[in-house]
This record gives sequence, C-alpha cells and structure tokens, in this order.
Amino acid sequence: MKLINLFQLYFDKLFICDKWNIGYVNQTPESLINSQKLNGEINWLQEDSADYAADPFITKINGRIHLYYEELNFWKAKGEIMMTDGLNFKKKRKVKGIMNKSVHLSYPYLFTVKDKLYCIPETANAKQVALYQVDKDNPQKLKKIRVILNGNDFVDSSIIYYQDKYWLFTSVSGRHGELHIFYSDTLLSAFKPHALNPIAVDNHVSRSAGSLFIVEQKLYMPSQNPEKCYGGSIMINEITHINETEFQYRTAFELLPKLPYDQGLHTINFADGLLIVDGKRSVFNVFTPLKKIVRKIRNYTNANNYACD
Repeated sequence: MKLINLFQLYFDKLFICDKWNIGYVNQTPESLINSQKLNGEINWLQEDSADYAADPFITKINGRIHLYYEELNFWKAKGEIMMTDGLNFKKKRKVKGIMNKSVHLSYPYLFTVKDKLYCIPETANAKQVALYQVDKDNPQKLKKIRVILNGNDFVDSSIIYYQDKYWLFTSVSGRHGELHIFYSDTLLSAFKPHALNPIAVDNHVSRSAGSLFIVEQKLYMPSQNPEKCYGGSIMINEITHINETEFQYRTAFELLPKLPYDQGLHTINFADGLLIVDGKRSVFNVFTPLKKIVRKIRNYTNANNYACD
C-alpha cells in the first residue's frame, strides 16, 4: 500500500498540473453579503487552450460586456493580460500598452472614476504599481497615466474611493501576514503610506482576491486564503475601521471552490449584476514534466534579466 501511494505521489507530481478557468453567477454584492454564499451553480466558460485563465475582472463598455484576465501558458512561463468581447474565449484579444514582453502580468484591477475606466495590472517584476486608462473606443488598448508606487514586488493591488479618499490595498510578494495600505485625496496626487505599514494581519487577509466593494456604507475586502494551498478559497473581510493612522477588520465568511473546479478559488469581482470568479482543477498532461523544466529555465533567465535592468 505504501509503495502504491508513493508511486501515485510521484505520478501526480510529474504529470498532474493545475488548470484555471473562469465562471460567473447572477449575483450582486448585496446578495453575496446577505446570503454569505454564491448564488447557485457557477456557469463555467468553455475552457481555453491556455493553462491558466484566471484573475478575471469584468466591465461593461458601450453596452457590451468585456472580460479582462490573466492568461498563462507554461511554455512562456509568464502571464499576459487578455480581454474578451462577451463571455467567450473565442473572442479574446491581447491587451496592448502594458510594459514590455519580459514582465509577468496578472490581476488587471478595473475601476471607474467619473466615466473613465482605469486598470492597475500587477507588474511585480517591474517593482511598481502603475495606473492605466482603458480606451473605451478600443478596449484592448491601455494608456499609462502614472506610476503610483515604486521599489517593491507589489502584488494584487486594489483601489477604492471610500470616506473621501482613495485607498490602495497591496501586498509584497513573499511577505505573508502583511498588508500595505496607501491613501490619497485624488488619483493624481501622491499616495501616502498608512501609519501602520506593514500592517500585521492574518495570513488569509494579506493578499487581495478581487475588487474592494461597499454594501450599506460598509467596506469589504476579498482576500486569498492559502491555508490548504495557493488560491484555495476566498475570505470576505469587513473593514470595520480605517483612517490614516488606524485599521481594523473582521473576517465575515469564506467562499469555497465548487465542482468541477474544486481545487481552488482566488478571485471574485462584480459588474452589471454578474459575479465573476476563477476556479482550479487538476488535469493530466503528458507534457507536464517538460513544461515544468522549461518554466524553471525561463524563470531563472527572467530573474537574471530583471537583476540587470
């Protein structure tokens, strides 16, 4: 029995890999907070050929739904930002205007201010948090407006206007149990660090899992719960008190992954009555060992390139 289990362990390690996909349910932020669960079964998109389709953000432009998300293929070993016309991978296009080809891109955080649509994609390898504007006449095109933060591997940066200020929640890659918050009166002003930075929080609160949102004047932050594995589930946290010098929160409830993508759930967003999520399942692929070797080589090469920049 032990020999069989050992064989299964090595077999899985060699040939089993993660497959992330995107799905949706008809649900509002208010409904989520009131029910503390997803509203029924998730409608999963027909899987794309990419290994990962994750970090989904959804918006409506000129009356049409668009999905912005991270696409990752193990052969490339880095993420790219894609967008779809409607909820269909067959109508996907690569988003243009973000960084150079060597930077891993993910988490295309979308938000609207005065009819202008903005995006803050994760560009941790470039050690910055940058603000881009989406061209509504050409939604696959982004224009860089400014750099908000510099100097760290910032991941999953999320921003919201609340209590007369813009609040930016972010994390630094590899630093568990820390949350970094910055604030500003306007999008174009300097963002100042919170007095408590880095703020000590539970591990399941330190990394954002989608858009901050407000229900009945209360601020909520979805966060990734890594207790079982990376991207295992999502915690919904109420920010009970926040100002320039104080911060308090409570974890309200957990959202668990569902079959057939029951191995992970790590992003949640809302738009136009839809709640969008990503999910992970395990798949067999005979090329997995080769993909893992190629990914390690390319990650090593990219790391050396970043160090020389």
